[in-house]
Amino acid sequence: MIKVLHLTLFKRWFDEILSGTKKIEYREVKPFWKKRLFNPDGSIKKYDEIMFTHGYGANRPKMRVEFLGVHELNGKYEIILGKILESININQEQGINTGKK
Repeated sequence: MIKVLHLTLFKRWFDEILSGTKKIEYREVKPFWKKRLFNPDGSIKKYDEIMFTHGYGANRPKMRVEFLGVHELNGKYEIILGKILESININQEQGINTGKK
């Protein structure tokens, strides 16, 4: 079974990941993120991919991205992104929010 980390993004960050210019997603070092990203023994949770979404609703833009790992640096968790596996509800010419695959 594929392990998926689900994350919601603002449009700017979603578009940058989609275009390939953003290769790291940042999250604050907080108990909530520590629990989602690390096991109780401190080892990294094993995710296969990340499902990024922008907005809410059935037709919101989504993309599946390869999860390459995570580490802590300067008070932030850096989630290392791999290749984009799939994009859903995205119109490449006009950006996001098309309601189509």
